[in-house]
Amino acid sequence: MARRYDKLVRDRIPAIIEASGDRPLTHVAGDEEYQRRLREKLLEECQEYHEDPSLEELADVLAVIEACLDHHGWTREALEAERRRKRAERGGFEDRIVLEAVQEGSDTSLS
Repeated sequence: MARRYDKLVRDRIPAIIEASGDRPLTHVAGDEEYQRRLREKLLEECQEYHEDPSLEELADVLAVIEACLDHHGWTREALEAERRRKRAERGGFEDRIVLEAVQEGSDTSLS
């Protein structure tokens, strides 16, 4: 009986599966499917990091980000420049600010 996954996996996973005696059923994604699957994979890895905030899970998030950069033809330097630009414009997260609500106009009640 086949176990269904239907997800993007790392390049060596099929060989690892074969080495265990099982047979992987795979296909190579075209550009549109690959882009969609990268987005799905990023959500999957972020969820795994949410459930287990470990360095290993964060490294998986970064691996998918690097694959996204490569797919779009963007560089790590361009990503870093964009991060710095947004930080200069909007700040970072060091102050741990949690936005609870926004009052409209001069209304001072939160009810």
